Amino acid sequence: MKKLLGLTAVAALTLAGALSAHAAEVTLTIHHFLSPKSPAQVKMLEPWAKRVEKDSNGRIEVKIFPSMALGGKPPELYQQVRDGVVDIVWTVPGYTPGVFPRTEVFELPTVHTGDPRATNAAIQDIFPMIADDFKDVKPLLVHVHKGNALHTVDKKVLTLADVKGMKIRTPSRTGGWMIEQWGADPVGMPLPTLPQALSKGVVDGALVPFEIFPPFKLAELTKYSQVGQTDERFGTSTFLFAMNKDSYNRLPDDLKAVIDKNSGPAFSAEMGEVWEQVEKPGEAQQEKSGGEIIHLDAEAKAAFDAAGEKVVARWIEEANKRGIDGKKLVEAARKAIATHSGN
Repeated sequence: MKKLLGLTAVAALTLAGALSAHAAEVTLTIHHFLSPKSPAQVKMLEPWAKRVEKDSNGRIEVKIFPSMALGGKPPELYQQVRDGVVDIVWTVPGYTPGVFPRTEVFELPTVHTGDPRATNAAIQDIFPMIADDFKDVKPLLVHVHKGNALHTVDKKVLTLADVKGMKIRTPSRTGGWMIEQWGADPVGMPLPTLPQALSKGVVDGALVPFEIFPPFKLAELTKYSQVGQTDERFGTSTFLFAMNKDSYNRLPDDLKAVIDKNSGPAFSAEMGEVWEQVEKPGEAQQEKSGGEIIHLDAEAKAAFDAAGEKVVARWIEEANKRGIDGKKLVEAARKAIATHSGN
């Protein structure tokens, strides 16, 4: 018995030593505002975390905190990562207006038209032109989703005139400008507050992609969804996956290389495809619930695009006042998107 106990103790010590040898040297926290079942977590953040842990041979541990579990509100995420409250965030730059003036170019209507693969690649191509927006953080990825469809509670929109006077949720200030050009009233709010706003009539509709239909049950709250003839969208939102600079700089060079390996063009292309595909379940839910997806005819879409061009002109004028060559940015973004769209 003594011999057995001795062997058991040795085995336990050996196991403890093995575990200690493989214990993580670094724990990185990721904070975001969506649910643990959202595509952002399931399709992006969790696979990224697993790759980083694997590529570092377990030396990096990644812990994900969804639904603002570490405190604060969605608009505070950028400040949290900038100030080192958390190591990494996934957030919407549009939640902190004025901080990312160059990056907004990819949100503009008629610039992004609906293909996240093309726009993600374009962001990579011209990133040096927008890099100053991210000087206070370590950007791991700047990307877009499929783009905003117009979802309405109970009003079918077939022409630009149909939206006049409606209250519509916007994800960004440029989205608000677009809604104003439509003759409607923009209502800014973070995504998690949207379902209640729709159910209580605070807004008559919203600019969001279909991807968020399943986690937010929007098929139960909207009857109509409007897109362009070939699924063109009304602008988009940009997203920022960023790391605190000190958290990155504290890493030894070989672990910095792991983070760098899991950033950049390959990751961007992967996420472009992910956000192209995650629209399908939401579209199916809308149709299964009895809702209708409306493809605007060419004349109607042209009217929306004309309103969108006025937003682009306004953005260029404002960018120029800030010392940014807005026209050059718009032209570069459109050219890069067209290149990757095969146009």
